[in-house]
Amino acid sequence: MAKRTILDKDLKRIVQLEKATATVGQSKINLGLSVLFLIGVLIFAAFQTTGLEGSAVLIAAAIIGGYMALNIGANDVANNVGPAVGSKAITLLGALLIAAFFEAAGAIIAGGDVVTTISKNIIDPNVISDKDTFIWAMMAALLAAAIWVNIATYVGAPVSTTHAVVGGVLGAGVAAAGVAAVNWPVMAKIAASWIISPVLGGLIAAGFLGFAKFFILYQEDKLTAARKWVPVLVAILACAFSVYLVMKGLKRVWKPDPTMIGLIAVGAFAIAYALVRPAVAKAAASMPNKRKSVSDLFTIPLICAAALLSFAHGANDVANAVGPLAAIVSAVTAGTVAAKVTLPIWVLIVGAIGISIGLMLYGPKVIEIVGEKITKLNRVRAFCVALSAAITVIIASTLGLPVSSTHIAVGGVFGVGFLREYLANKKKPLAAAIIYSESSGGPVDWQQVSADGEAAPASTAISPKKEAKAAKRKLVRRRHLMTIIAAWVITVPAAAILSGVIFMILRELF
Repeated sequence: MAKRTILDKDLKRIVQLEKATATVGQSKINLGLSVLFLIGVLIFAAFQTTGLEGSAVLIAAAIIGGYMALNIGANDVANNVGPAVGSKAITLLGALLIAAFFEAAGAIIAGGDVVTTISKNIIDPNVISDKDTFIWAMMAALLAAAIWVNIATYVGAPVSTTHAVVGGVLGAGVAAAGVAAVNWPVMAKIAASWIISPVLGGLIAAGFLGFAKFFILYQEDKLTAARKWVPVLVAILACAFSVYLVMKGLKRVWKPDPTMIGLIAVGAFAIAYALVRPAVAKAAASMPNKRKSVSDLFTIPLICAAALLSFAHGANDVANAVGPLAAIVSAVTAGTVAAKVTLPIWVLIVGAIGISIGLMLYGPKVIEIVGEKITKLNRVRAFCVALSAAITVIIASTLGLPVSSTHIAVGGVFGVGFLREYLANKKKPLAAAIIYSESSGGPVDWQQVSADGEAAPASTAISPKKEAKAAKRKLVRRRHLMTIIAAWVITVPAAAILSGVIFMILRELF
């Protein structure tokens, strides 16, 4: 027996060693592929800038822009598909393919041809009128933002790449022109979004999950309730995403008036409801009356939501992220510093392809954090997170508040997790113990069952020790909560400090 135990331990060590070796090997492969992409960017940029004065600067800026795009794909995009993957609505590979395609499509199709050179207008371009100073400032901002997002991805913290760019521009602007160059009211709004985005996203996600629980999942006849309410929830999702795409995803190529947006919203709701209602009724007819059956009804809407989130992100945030690169291109080719510049198609291509590659190579780590590590997600919970993301952006845009799609999505995950925790703790007599069912004589984990809202079976024994232990159980991992909050809070200042240092180095060297 002792020999067998020792053999089992040795086998476990061998398996652990094999896993560690595979991980190290994969990381080296990913690094090699990333370097190959950046070499490809160098060659591509060299062809695009042949014969131009300052082509060396443009090539260097393009490489930094490609590096930034890799990090956007590795970190920011993961938030769009993380809940769908965590709920098993789609496989990791499927999510990576969908997100990569729609991110690239959003950037190229709807990324627009004009971008603001200074992200969020936090620095007045007129203050940095010297062309060379402006170029080094934007180069420092882009590199600092990329390095910071890379660090955040390494530690597994989903952060806002837009905020990283804001911090980079802030630091370089202060280093180049002083504190007076900063538009502090705009910075105050951005700082407020650190709180507004996740809190609003969490509250809306928790609200929809509460609705789904009390009106569908807690009902005795779940499928009848699902036939009534699932089409309504999916229609709300279609309505929200239609408005979201118009207001954010397509804003660079089409800006309809409020009346047109309202008509689009009503039309999307009506069409979605008309299509989904008979489909849900047909699917529910052959399903057992269980929670999993209800969850399965949200699979296709979740996949569509992930695709639409990725498209809108590619159209909106990618252009913001490559704004400094576009500013450098304009300053070198036109010889002047402008508040808005034309976005060359080759810059968008670098950004779009870089994001897709970064997502494929490094995205799984953050996808796992968002989809599985923070709290357990099923398809109903993941659907509520996706719905929250669209609605929160719409509300914030209407009120003129700058919000982060990353913060909203992660806040939504925390929101559904804390609601689950609250409901579980509210039912402590049932949720806090391992109970033995009279009918089966086997153990039933009531901490999970009662949190899901099922009816309690008869019981014969409750362990006080188990009850006390279970009463302290948390359904949201605090370690990830603190890591993510810390990363959010320091993103802008960390990127700003790093950018300022890089700018000073570049100015001394060149």
